[in-house]
Amino acid sequence: MTRKLFLGLLASAIFSFPVHAALNIFATVPEWAALAKEIGGDRVSVHAATTGLQDPHRIEARPSLIAKARSAQLVIATGAELEVGWLPVVLRESGNRGIQPGQSGNFEAASVVTMLEIPKVLDRAHGDVHAAGNPHVQLDPHNIRKVAEALAARMSELDPAETMFYRGNLQSFAARWAAATERWEKAAVPLRGMPVLVQHNAFPYLTRWLGIRELAALEPKPGIEPSAAHLAGLLAQLEKQPARMVLRPAYQHDAPSRWIAERARIPAVTLPFTVGGTPEAVDLFALFDDTLRRLLAAAMVR
Repeated sequence: MTRKLFLGLLASAIFSFPVHAALNIFATVPEWAALAKEIGGDRVSVHAATTGLQDPHRIEARPSLIAKARSAQLVIATGAELEVGWLPVVLRESGNRGIQPGQSGNFEAASVVTMLEIPKVLDRAHGDVHAAGNPHVQLDPHNIRKVAEALAARMSELDPAETMFYRGNLQSFAARWAAATERWEKAAVPLRGMPVLVQHNAFPYLTRWLGIRELAALEPKPGIEPSAAHLAGLLAQLEKQPARMVLRPAYQHDAPSRWIAERARIPAVTLPFTVGGTPEAVDLFALFDDTLRRLLAAAMVR
């Protein structure tokens, strides 16, 4: 056999082995993109459709998002109608059968956690209500753990060659997450029972987890901007039942929070809400670290 023929056969043999492509993931929001990377590591390619400073309810179904969905093997959404205004269009226009609702390539985080605030009556006159309950499930770390377990199983189903890798990463993440959750819960003891206002109804899972009492939302109805008269009415109520702070997700403008904070003489606290919502919230662990740091700092203000 000539050297040239040998090298040719060797090259043919090398390139005939199947190359394992990364699992291509389209995540609607940053928290699920971050979780997919925790589980998938370098075996996945993840695109987040939104940033921490965008309102996940109100996103435009841009051609660039449709193109990303077209090449995805897995779509990770929150569900519970959070993305109802734009994701159905992206999925439909992508022409990708594998990621449509009901297919294994379509995963909704809300489907594996216990939902809060499920409405008894559905009426759009009540604002942006969600039939399945409040969709902002990511701010309870126990929900993150449940989603991680279900997501790892779904990734293994779609990419069975990497099952052991995904399981190993899940075990590592779960151990680190359990230790961090215990640390956060110990640090948050001073927040228990603390009365707060919220600008938007974005924090029920966070406040329930930490034992914080929500007195009222600045928005008269979810997604409806408060008027000056409405804020003045809330301010009068605070004379009878004072709040210690007012909470706002980073993606919302701060005018209503500043208005009531200045007059009630309480801190207006911007919380990251998701990965990337603040410069400090660079990953899921930092999201909760920064959230607790900001709440505890505000609690010290008298």
